[in-house]
Amino acid sequence: MSFSRAPRGTLLTAGVLAAALALTACSGESGGKSGGGGNTNFVTSTGGIDTVAKGERTAPGKLAGETLDGKRLDVADLKGKIVVLNVWGSWCGPCRAEAKHFTKVANELKTQGVEFVGINARDGNKRQALAFEESFAVPYPSLYDPAGELLLYGFPKGTLNPQGIPSTIVLDRDGKIAARALKPLNDTDLRTMIDPILKDEAPAKAAGN
Repeated sequence: MSFSRAPRGTLLTAGVLAAALALTACSGESGGKSGGGGNTNFVTSTGGIDTVAKGERTAPGKLAGETLDGKRLDVADLKGKIVVLNVWGSWCGPCRAEAKHFTKVANELKTQGVEFVGINARDGNKRQALAFEESFAVPYPSLYDPAGELLLYGFPKGTLNPQGIPSTIVLDRDGKIAARALKPLNDTDLRTMIDPILKDEAPAKAAGN
């Protein structure tokens, strides 16, 4: 179902999500186990980063749409790479604080098969979001999600889902959710999330190499 043809009830639900995100936006705090309900099988570290063992990970829903620069992007097409999803808004102070760290780590890990994708939420004006990206030299695309529809439908119940702005999700090479943070991150935090997945899932070398 395309977003543009969503029934009225669906659009109202997305509006409810946007209102709920407004309550949790930019809190910069993680209150322990959260994110889905049911048997989530994840472990929360003292640093506020939730992780899932490889055999217990689940895939997100469809995360696709138009980017801020008007292109089409489907996160599923990045399967085979580690994907870092960052939920942000240009109006969000903690998002501005972490942006330089995301730029730094994205540039450092590009050659290691790590792709970054932003999810720009609750920015009604693309110009402000684009100015944010230019200001911090953000080198990766962001899906434009002003009504929070990707956040509502992209992360099924029982998964490590984003519950505020900023939030960060890491997908493994199989496209499954491996880690989540519900707080602003610096470069050390980001590497703490990504490096174990890089180590465990390094692509196999060709025979004879």
